[in-house]
Order: sequence, then structure tokens, then C-alpha cells
Amino acid sequence: MIEVGDSDAIGQASLTLMKIQIIAAGRPALAYAKLGVDEYLKRLGRYGAYGMEVVKSGTREEVSARLLERSRGSFRIALDERGEMLSTRIFAERLDALALCGEIKLLSFLIGGSDGHSVELRESCEMVLSLSPLTMQHELALVVLLEQLYRVETLRSGSPYHRD
Repeated sequence: MIEVGDSDAIGQASLTLMKIQIIAAGRPALAYAKLGVDEYLKRLGRYGAYGMEVVKSGTREEVSARLLERSRGSFRIALDERGEMLSTRIFAERLDALALCGEIKLLSFLIGGSDGHSVELRESCEMVLSLSPLTMQHELALVVLLEQLYRVETLRSGSPYHRD
């Protein structure tokens, strides 16, 4: 469990101290997903080192193995409907706490294919996060994650984009 530290320091943490990568199974094929991914990656580019990698689709085990290999050496967060659900503010605080610890240089969000993640992958991650109690298509999950990362950055910068 990631602990949120001193609340005065949280707002001053810099996510730019960490590189954040999203590793997803397969390229988005749906037009809305392609547009959403492009838009939010462009917006996130203003805030720091964000990147996205794609691994080849396949079975749950094949995709999970590829995701684990590509994320080796990073702090791993799996996106899975069985994970912890957070509000946007708590999500921002968790990311700030990771940045403040200073030991994490690379943070990887892992998005599996249509069959989800293997048990091995979930157990290998430092955190399992749910975007919703609903099961959602992995391309949509990718867009939702990118929008939430953008929302966190605008929240941290004082932009009026986020509203509680």
C-alpha cells in the first residue's frame, strides 16, 4: 500500500521526476480510441515524460508475459476491474507520494487485452488499480487512464479543468 505523506509536500511533488509509461496490448483500432489517445498524449506532453508502448495481442498469458517483460525494473500498476478504486484527488496524492519517495524513476501502467491480466501479472505489480467497477473494453480503459493522468496534471498545476 502506498502511503500518502505530508499533505503540504504533496502539492509540490513533481511527477516529472518519474518517467510514466503506459504499456497496452494492441494498438487502438477504434476511431474514437485513436483520437482520444492521440489527444491526451499530446496534452500530457506539456507536463513531463509520458510515453506509450504497445505489445502484441495474444492470449492472456502471452500478453501478461510481454507486459511484465516490457515493464521490468519499473514500479508497476496493473489496470484491472478487481483493483482498488480511487477518486481523482486520491489518485493524484498516490502519484505525488511515489514521486516524493525519490526511488521510483519509471512508473508503468499495464493494460491487458480483452481477456485481462494473468494472476501472475497482478501479483507481480506493486499496485492494481480499477478505473470502474464496470468491465470496460481495453481501448476505452486506455483513453480513460490517459484522461485521468491529464486531470491529475491539471489538478496539480491549479488549472480549472478538474472540478470536485
